[in-house]
Amino acid sequence: MKRTTCSLIIAAALSTASMSASAENDWKDTANDAWIDGKAETTLLFNGNLDSFDINTDVKNGVVTLTGKVDTEVDKALAEELIESLDGVKDVENMLTVVNEEESDTAKIAQSLRDSKVEAVVKTRLLFESEVSGTDIEVEVDEGVVKLIGTVDSDAERDLAITIAKNTDDVKDVVDNLTIGK
Repeated sequence: MKRTTCSLIIAAALSTASMSASAENDWKDTANDAWIDGKAETTLLFNGNLDSFDINTDVKNGVVTLTGKVDTEVDKALAEELIESLDGVKDVENMLTVVNEEESDTAKIAQSLRDSKVEAVVKTRLLFESEVSGTDIEVEVDEGVVKLIGTVDSDAERDLAITIAKNTDDVKDVVDNLTIGK
């Protein structure tokens, strides 16, 4: 009986010590997460490129979850990079939503170059097609939409010119402003 009682007392003491250590670790983890959360919020607040009031941070076991909204993909990536660089952050789950993606200058330049390429290719293909009066057809391109303007000799020539334009890479649509007859 003494051994059983003694065993129970030792088991209870060990359980209490274990629970106490576990509670202490939980408290430390919670405090650490709160510290990381404060650093994350401050970092976002002091960054002049982000609207920190639209970004929420939640931290659990050193993993920061970003929610809310930003204007561009660049802002989304910036927020993630800023948080990843903080001491104590183990990972970042970027759940930010891009709500107002305005075309960047780079995207506008890329689209302009793509449109110029499409215009040159369509015009060249029309000039090299012996059944089409390529010199009588003007080609304009805006965001992948080709506009054919000019005069052709027949419906068949019009259809061929339109088909040539449609079959060109990066063409989204073709607007037919061709007239028949010279």
